[in-house]
Amino acid sequence: MTPADAVAILGPLPVVLPLLGAGLTLTMTGRAAAQRLVSITVLTVVLAVAVVLLLLVDQTGAQSVVIGGWRPPLGIVLVVDRLSALLLVTSATVALGVLVYAVGQGMTDGEDSETPVSIFHPTYLILIAGVANAFLTGDLFNLYVGFEILLTASYVLLTLGGTEARLRAGVTYVIVSLVSSVLFLSAIGLVYGATGTVNLAQLAERLDTLPADTRLVLHVALLLGFGIKAAVVPLAFWLPDSYPTAPAPVTAVFAGLLTKIGVYAIIRTETLLFPGEELTNVLLVAALLTLTVAILGAIVQSDLKRVLSYTLVSHIGYMMFGIALGSVAGLAAAIFYAVHHITIQTTLFLASGLVERRGGSTSSRRLGGLAHLAPLLGVLYFVPAMNLAGIPPLSGFVGKLGLFRAGVAEGGWLVYTVVAAGALTSLLTLYAVARIWNVAFWRSPLEAENPEPVLLDPSPKGVMPPTMVAATAAMVTVGVLLAVAAGPLWSLCTRATEDLVDRNAYIRTVLQ
Repeated sequence: MTPADAVAILGPLPVVLPLLGAGLTLTMTGRAAAQRLVSITVLTVVLAVAVVLLLLVDQTGAQSVVIGGWRPPLGIVLVVDRLSALLLVTSATVALGVLVYAVGQGMTDGEDSETPVSIFHPTYLILIAGVANAFLTGDLFNLYVGFEILLTASYVLLTLGGTEARLRAGVTYVIVSLVSSVLFLSAIGLVYGATGTVNLAQLAERLDTLPADTRLVLHVALLLGFGIKAAVVPLAFWLPDSYPTAPAPVTAVFAGLLTKIGVYAIIRTETLLFPGEELTNVLLVAALLTLTVAILGAIVQSDLKRVLSYTLVSHIGYMMFGIALGSVAGLAAAIFYAVHHITIQTTLFLASGLVERRGGSTSSRRLGGLAHLAPLLGVLYFVPAMNLAGIPPLSGFVGKLGLFRAGVAEGGWLVYTVVAAGALTSLLTLYAVARIWNVAFWRSPLEAENPEPVLLDPSPKGVMPPTMVAATAAMVTVGVLLAVAAGPLWSLCTRATEDLVDRNAYIRTVLQ
């Protein structure tokens, strides 16, 4: 069997398997153990398939898979290259870790918990199928379908439990998502009207023949839709109010994956459809605003989940900076930072769920003494928090250093301004996460405002289930391994970037 044959067999599985698993778990309502077994098995297989795909395409280059027997550009095509395979491995790892964490929560709290098992499992698998479809598709309209699959699932997950706060946040999230979807669909209509195709490879050829002003309109239209989904300032106002209200596993997977789908779409379109410096300054300004505005919001928050939500938005700016540079070094650093951020941000939200469980709250005003009461929890928070802040030698430092070096090599006053803003953002991130660390973990619980009894005498609700702790510890370990394997990972990101820059290889893979 050739590598192309292997990719043709394995390529659709990251999308198909979660959908089949979702259908199967829907038939198991009331049988929580069976649902857990199916979900964990499916995502374990998806992770294994993603690893094999990454190894294959890293050796042979990009491969395409025709769906339904219709040759492109008429039919749907899936494209597995180094970028999509790397992000697929990362997302599958995170998805499996969050699922194990959610299983531990469900087993402890039962069916009446804030994450009802019968609803959670099929919806979660549908979400992962949408994520995989978005990473693999070689078709602009199918990318829209992938977005809608994961967004529809996210509506359900965001409002699990039906509390007033979650429903209110869900309404905001739904409205913003619908607006971004309408913008994206309108942009697809404009693109099709101007070129007669939505196949990405064929678009790369036809967009070059359009007048400059038409290209600019299409470029801006796509960026607006993707910018909302990626939570780029000033289009990120919705995120800090939407994510903190959801259950911990849901918030964790949202924080890790959903915004990165938008970032991935921007990387793909900027390199394949609109290469060059057409909107470089616009992207640099967007990166500057995203870095600075959101981190200023983080440092004035007292709730751990809101601090993490603002830092989530802020650090999207690092990826936008690498995309704006457009160089091999800049794009490679952006991809590396995306892998880092997916892992670390997810881990921190899992740790915040344990903080809420052990301390009864995520508000720093009501917490104290956790370092004494739960020293392991202190480690599970401290390590990824320092990673997010970019403390050497962790992966956050490696990614930021790569971005700064690429920026200095590029030069220009605006680029230098973004580099300075990135360095300041890193320091302010350290301040924000360290402030939570000092207050919640080292202050005496008696100094907190209205301390919860669980702080002093943990009830069953306040005890951290071993499965949840193990899942969080595993994700912390993955984050540390990113630093240990920073050299090989950086080389892989560089090869992925070289694929992006040589867009003719992508076009030949799909159309020939």
